[in-house]
Amino acid sequence: MSDRSTWGSRLGFVLASAGAAVGLGAIWKFPYLVGSNGGSAFLFPFIVLTFTIGLVLLIAELTVGRAGAGCIVTAFRKLGGKNWGRAGYLGVITGFLILSFYSAIGGWTIAYFVNACLGAGLVADQAQLGAHFASISGDPELAIGYQALFLIITAWVVAYGVSSGIERLSKVLMPLLFILMLIIIVRSLFLPGAFQGIEYLFSWNPQAFTFDALLSTMGFTFFSLCLGSGCMLTYGSYLDSKVDLIGSSAWIAFLTIISSLLGALMVMPAVFAFGLDPSAGPGLTFVTMPAIFAQMPLGNFFAITFYACLLVAAITSSVSMLEIDVAFLHDEWKWSRPKAVVVTTVGLMIVGSFSALSFGPLADTKWLGKTFFDWIDYLTSNISLPIGGLMIAVLSSWIAWPQIKPFISGNKSHLHSETTYSILRWSIAIFAPILVITVLISGI
Repeated sequence: MSDRSTWGSRLGFVLASAGAAVGLGAIWKFPYLVGSNGGSAFLFPFIVLTFTIGLVLLIAELTVGRAGAGCIVTAFRKLGGKNWGRAGYLGVITGFLILSFYSAIGGWTIAYFVNACLGAGLVADQAQLGAHFASISGDPELAIGYQALFLIITAWVVAYGVSSGIERLSKVLMPLLFILMLIIIVRSLFLPGAFQGIEYLFSWNPQAFTFDALLSTMGFTFFSLCLGSGCMLTYGSYLDSKVDLIGSSAWIAFLTIISSLLGALMVMPAVFAFGLDPSAGPGLTFVTMPAIFAQMPLGNFFAITFYACLLVAAITSSVSMLEIDVAFLHDEWKWSRPKAVVVTTVGLMIVGSFSALSFGPLADTKWLGKTFFDWIDYLTSNISLPIGGLMIAVLSSWIAWPQIKPFISGNKSHLHSETTYSILRWSIAIFAPILVITVLISGI
């Protein structure tokens, strides 16, 4: 489309893409996965997988977006034909469903940030903190209200467009995120006993390596880079011809790893300093961390800083997910951006309310032991995202390689040799599908 938006700068694109990848995963999910899977046994394979298979899949998805010059449906149809275009609808649906339950977690984050600002919710008793979390997530008015607020903030950013909205936000919030994370890390490292957390993360411990930990690492690598839903494809479609995707993708992968490491360093030293359980699971952020802040000098200040980090990360990721569907409605249905944003956001509030209520009135409404929230999380994380990643790998390497190859380096083809292109293609064609299929089978 002649009126298609573009990024204002390479830095803006890299920061926005890193923000999409970082999300709640780096601060909420990564620390508890590290804690539950043996520390270094999860951390080291994650770094290796991110800079190998994860990186080539990221390059592939961004290149498909740039070559297709449209949303996932438009790009798939342009590069692979009509049937591939139909397959692209999976990404549109996946992005919508992920944001529908992700916004519930985003709502909790706002609630905890507000509580921290008011000086509430910081007690050392984890049983009381568990009850406090249940009172927020289980109260229908609070859960849906905070979820709606989170979606409205996300919609407000996306409504301003790619350059004036998403890019401008990312240029402010991503540096702010790193600064806030460093403040928490410095404080945590000076706690007595904090070094045990460092040892847990970085000490080489071969006995901790298990096949289950490796599978978890593979899944998180896929999740952390935001691959498979069309998010990176959509961001790639807004690129001009000057950006070298191999270099930019390496920066995105690097920032993703750094953010995850910082997330773990925010949490693990403090957890060990206060003798708490590093394998506490998803409750590590909303139950364990408030107990830590309650025992710290100036704990309320650090609680505000921590939940500000969490909120910033959540918003930088949610805007990328909303953009998937807004781009689809703009490119395929020719809707204006404001109309697409409003209609999608209202739809998310309706569908997302079922996820928000899954911890309250709908908590006992289960099918095969899973609530509505659990099912949306399971279907997207374990099935549709890996299938989407597999489609990207097949389309880019086997179907449309001659078409997309010139778009990898933009107008800087002299930067890369034919050997580099060959390694990249066959990594996408063979090794990436092996990872994706492994994640898919293990997830099912």
